[in-house]
Amino acid sequence: MATTPDPAPGEGPVRPVSVSLHEGTIAALKARTGKRGMSAYVEALIQRQLERDRLRELIEDAESEHGPVDQAAVEAKRALLRGDTAGSADAA
Repeated sequence: MATTPDPAPGEGPVRPVSVSLHEGTIAALKARTGKRGMSAYVEALIQRQLERDRLRELIEDAESEHGPVDQAAVEAKRALLRGDTAGSADAA
């Protein structure tokens, strides 16, 4: 008999769970989302954190295989993305 894989984050049926939060956090959450938007907001936050955790794992795996990232190269690429190529070797 074939088994189905576990659903990915954001997939599968919705079901209630219980979490404990500080009262101040709950008040801020309600103020931002209203009572009926809390679940969707928390779901999105958790999905985003899971993505960040996975990205961190991928970076750690790549660094263990290829060594640490060259920060000067990262800054040069950031400058290109910002359009700030003045002073860059890539400037025309």
